[in-house]
Amino acid sequence: MAWLRLAASSGRHPVFGDPGPLARASLAHPDVALLADLLPRNGDTYRPDLLTPQPGTDASHRDLIDEQIAQIEAAAQDDLETQVLALTRTHWNRPLPATTRRIAESGRMQRHLANGLARFWRDTLAEGWPRLRSIIHQDIAHRAGVIATHGVGRMLGALHPDMTWAGDAITLAKPWDADADATGRDLVLVPGVLTWPDVIIQVDTPGQFVFYHPAQRIGADRDRGSGRIAHVVGNARATLLADLATARSTAELAARTGYAPGTVSYHLGALHRARLVTKVRDGRHVLYQRTAHAARLLEEARS
Repeated sequence: MAWLRLAASSGRHPVFGDPGPLARASLAHPDVALLADLLPRNGDTYRPDLLTPQPGTDASHRDLIDEQIAQIEAAAQDDLETQVLALTRTHWNRPLPATTRRIAESGRMQRHLANGLARFWRDTLAEGWPRLRSIIHQDIAHRAGVIATHGVGRMLGALHPDMTWAGDAITLAKPWDADADATGRDLVLVPGVLTWPDVIIQVDTPGQFVFYHPAQRIGADRDRGSGRIAHVVGNARATLLADLATARSTAELAARTGYAPGTVSYHLGALHRARLVTKVRDGRHVLYQRTAHAARLLEEARS
């Protein structure tokens, strides 16, 4: 959701930079655009919590994103209308678009939002996620070590400069005043990579108490070279682009790279929507070749 917000607002991440053409091309899909309509902008202070479901305890890392997408699709209509219609009216500086309001009232918004998130994830982040996930795992290991050595309070007090631990309460600096009782509730800590350097609290959904805090290693100089995901996301697409200085067919690319033809076709479709490859028909074959813009992005990624 953080990456989508940057793409929709033409913003830049302080470490990873421009979300890139793949993210912007994905916004052309109506379900992705609907998802973007529900993100805060221009000083808004609220994002519907149903867009970022609290992760469960039973899902493996492999199927966690599928579990959360399923939770969005299964969101109760009353909860959706409260968050999308009522809370945006309270916390936003702008009205909800009329078309978005009609979809919310129709009872079909959950399915569209789930499909939009699945598509944006698949188009922009799925291939590059292992690199980001390794940063998350390192942060979790570090926080667990602090808890084991110094206790939970020390860990909570070191999550972010805007957070303090007073022994019986967490204080978070925000532009509004509110109290939330965490007694008997799980406190879920989520290391943020693409949300870096912000800290975000999610407490509006009953039973949920989530802190998104900056992962420890994001922003360090050693991450700036290896962490560039903005230009070409994922090894498969980078490999295909690197081999497309010459026009090639899907079958030829599959044979040269070792990827299945269906995998090659899927990635070529994403690259074509992002205008990173061209395609022309040559007899029975369709030939793909990288654009000048793609060549520049590859060169920047290597530098």
